[in-house]
Amino acid sequence: MPSLLPDISPLRTSREFRLLWSGQLISQVGSAVRFVALPYQVYLLTGSTFAVGLLGLFQAVPLIVLSLWGGVIADRVDRRRLLLTTNVGLALVSVALAIATQLDAATLPLLYVLTAVGAGIGALDQPARSALAPSLVQRRLIPAAMALTQTQWQLASVIGPAAAGLLIAQLGLASAYWIDVATFAGATVALLLMRVPRADLTVVHAPPLRALAEGIAFLWSRPLLLATMSVDFFATFFAVSRAVMPYFADRVFAVGPEGLGVLYAAPGVGAAVIALTSGWTAGVSRKGLGILVAVAVFGLAIAAFGFLPPTGFLLGLVLLAIAQGADTVSAIFRHTILQLETPDALRGRLSAINLVFVAGGPYLGQFESGVVAELLTPELSVITGGLACVGVVIATQGFVPQLARYRADLEALPASSG
Repeated sequence: MPSLLPDISPLRTSREFRLLWSGQLISQVGSAVRFVALPYQVYLLTGSTFAVGLLGLFQAVPLIVLSLWGGVIADRVDRRRLLLTTNVGLALVSVALAIATQLDAATLPLLYVLTAVGAGIGALDQPARSALAPSLVQRRLIPAAMALTQTQWQLASVIGPAAAGLLIAQLGLASAYWIDVATFAGATVALLLMRVPRADLTVVHAPPLRALAEGIAFLWSRPLLLATMSVDFFATFFAVSRAVMPYFADRVFAVGPEGLGVLYAAPGVGAAVIALTSGWTAGVSRKGLGILVAVAVFGLAIAAFGFLPPTGFLLGLVLLAIAQGADTVSAIFRHTILQLETPDALRGRLSAINLVFVAGGPYLGQFESGVVAELLTPELSVITGGLACVGVVIATQGFVPQLARYRADLEALPASSG
């Protein structure tokens, strides 16, 4: 019987993975603080869920435009050095947010511009980070490494938002951005201490356009991978509800900035519970079916949240925790399938294409939920989005039945791109 506790073998056996994981955990806590501060600041300036939703659009556009090239770059250069460069860039964006807020000069256009710049840098950062991690562990440990990566993200998504609510209430918005700046220093030190294996220093001799085309062609030839990315994109596009959380905190539950921080932290609690008990996921061979079931649970929990009355704050926290816990199960299975089925020489490009789906969906979904909230009501935005997510599962099973039948093979090497 598999253990419920996550398999920490990648952390125990690989010094470089341990450094990458711990540094990223530190910086993700800071980023999670910023992800609460920004929408709250926009809501304070405008009182509009549509204006908050526009943050998603300003994140999605540069991410979609630049991330594919970020993947090409990640397959051509030293991925560790690329991460050092992007870390500095992201830290400077947070410095600008902190100073502008502290000087009371943070206008809505400036917040949108800095959001777009940060998303553009992140589009170069995340493919390199995703591609580097699997190369630091043995193939048999890749599922455990992916589960640990989810643990890291979810721990940050609990600590960061909860801290953000308290920081904003007690010290103001600028303090949240300064905390984000400080955490990038910890991540940078971890990267400086790493010694990347020579096998990871992959040189791609094809011209950039051809290299990008090779990555797209590889994905197109693997309907399984395309299905895992697509189901996540459409599910999060419809069901992500970050843009309306300031409205629920203010108008529905009347819980103030501290309550908003808890609303943003609640999903992380559910996700962290799953991540910290993720040992069982390594023993699930039908990971594709697991994705479909998890996404359906995610959508139903989100839809139920939209029906809550003003007295339903605590139940709302439970529903958000259940939703994100289910999404974490899906993410573990999706990232495991991606890394198992992709050769190392293509991991940067495939990780970048995956980023377009897994980050583009939530960012565009944030905009979508803001628009629907403006046209209908925030409550209906949440309800219809959750139900549409369930519809995505049904459609995926109908169009790509091989996803539910997929069984992971931890021994065979992934097929090359030809």
